[in-house]
Amino acid sequence: MENEFIDRAMQDAKDTEAEKIASTGSAARKKMLKKSSKKKSKGPSAFVQILNGDFLTKEFMLKNLNFIFFIMLLLLLIVGKGYYGKQLSADVQNTQKELDEATSDYFEAKALLEEKTRRTELVEKLKETGLKETVNPTKVIRVESKSEE
Repeated sequence: MENEFIDRAMQDAKDTEAEKIASTGSAARKKMLKKSSKKKSKGPSAFVQILNGDFLTKEFMLKNLNFIFFIMLLLLLIVGKGYYGKQLSADVQNTQKELDEATSDYFEAKALLEEKTRRTELVEKLKETGLKETVNPTKVIRVESKSEE
C-alpha cells in the first residue's frame, strides 16, 4: 500500500487513455503510450514549492526536519564566524596600537639616553667632581696564565 489516496480524476483519465489505446491501431498505440509516459511527472520542483509555499506543509517539514536543522546550524555558524572575525580584527588593531606606542616609547628613551651620555655632556658633569677626561688612549694589559701540567 504505497499510496493510500488515489485521485479519481487521474484514475479516470488513465482508464480513458487505456480504452483509446485498445481501440486504435498498433502505430497509434505506440504514440499514445509515449505521450502517456511523458505526461507523468514526479511533482513540482523545489523552486516551485518554495514559491508556492508548499514547503511549509506538515508533510514536507517532517520529511526534511533533519536537513532543516542542519541548514539552521550552518546559518548559526556563519553568523558566529562573522562576529568572531570582527572581534579578531578589533583585537589585532588594539594590539597594533599598543605595539606602536611601545615602539615610540623605546625610540624616545633611546634618544634621551644618547643625549645624556654624550661625551661633552659627561665631561661637563664630571668637572664638578674633579674628574677629567683622559688625553692618552687606554691600554689593554693581557696576562697569559701558565697552566699547570
